[in-house]
Amino acid sequence: MPNMQIFKVFYFDSAHFLPNVPENHKCRQMHGHTYKLIVYIKGSADNREGWVVDFAELKNRINPIIELVDHKVLNDIKGLENPTCENIAKWLCEKIRKEFPAFKKLELHETLTTGTIIEAD
Repeated sequence: MPNMQIFKVFYFDSAHFLPNVPENHKCRQMHGHTYKLIVYIKGSADNREGWVVDFAELKNRINPIIELVDHKVLNDIKGLENPTCENIAKWLCEKIRKEFPAFKKLELHETLTTGTIIEAD
């Protein structure tokens, strides 16, 4: 059976500020977002269950990572002192990779119209 990708969507709310932008940039001030995270796992569904990964297992293993950032000030989290959307995605990618070796990519939406996609190596 061919390889495929499954995905699951997660949401979290966080505050942050961008310390490295110019003083007059609006993102230098504390503000918040409702982030949308889409996690993709690759594999084949040729096992007995007929799935790549049980969606419940995916949720149970990703939720503890989400809890690290949900309703937090991202600048206070080690490794996220400059929490741009790109840096948040890299940080999440590292955490998710440890949980799922078959992790393929993630999409992190900072707003309805902006975000980043990062693929696992």
